[in-house]
Amino acid sequence: MDLTDEQLERYARHIILRDVGGAGQIALLKSKVLVIGAGGLGAPVLMYLAAAGVGTIGIVDDDVVELSNLQRQVIHTTKDVGRAKVVSAMEKIRALNPDVMVLPHTVRLTSDNAADIISKYDIIADGTDNFKTRHLVNDTCVALGKTLVSAALGPYEGQLATFKPHAGDDLPCYRCFLPEEPAPDDQRTCSDFGILGAVAGMVGTMQALEILKEITGVGESLAGHMLLIDALTFTSRKIKLPADPACITCSRKDS
Repeated sequence: MDLTDEQLERYARHIILRDVGGAGQIALLKSKVLVIGAGGLGAPVLMYLAAAGVGTIGIVDDDVVELSNLQRQVIHTTKDVGRAKVVSAMEKIRALNPDVMVLPHTVRLTSDNAADIISKYDIIADGTDNFKTRHLVNDTCVALGKTLVSAALGPYEGQLATFKPHAGDDLPCYRCFLPEEPAPDDQRTCSDFGILGAVAGMVGTMQALEILKEITGVGESLAGHMLLIDALTFTSRKIKLPADPACITCSRKDS
């Protein structure tokens, strides 16, 4: 694959990076990333993946834009209120970068459709806010051997991790970290406890960066670790996540 003159100009700041170069940019253009959720995390993820030239971006979301979303879901605008989030996000991506093919999935991810949708992509970005979907995404990614970059938000904090147990026996999946769904009282979302809008932007941008690293091979993967981010103190801590030999999803005990 050769880069066109327009692509050489558009992606010039990537290409001059020694660790990215033309080969890295071509890898981005050939890559396929599925973003699950076009909300607080999905908004910056989608914009930065599109700007970077990720060739195919899928979006899964069955929700519509609400006025209260606009405080943090910056891919949407006031005129999008009442419209499907997938449609709104797709328009912004196409306006930003016509190189990108956007595949809309205006559905809720379920056990009936997850494998069919996820199988079409190389890397999966989970920006959902419920544990049932997170476990479904993880279990499907493990079954299909897909890399999962997962992020979560609190009022002033965030978490970021990469899960790819197919890449090493010592690498965990999401269920190694959280085997079961928390009790209902512990499953609150930003609609319950609030969130400072820019926190979503900060963590979502870091999630996008981790995806770009996975595609290009630049830097050190987060796989096997979780990054904990405190926006109030601007501190972060990286903790090790071990693989659980008894994990019901990725256990290697029979291998």
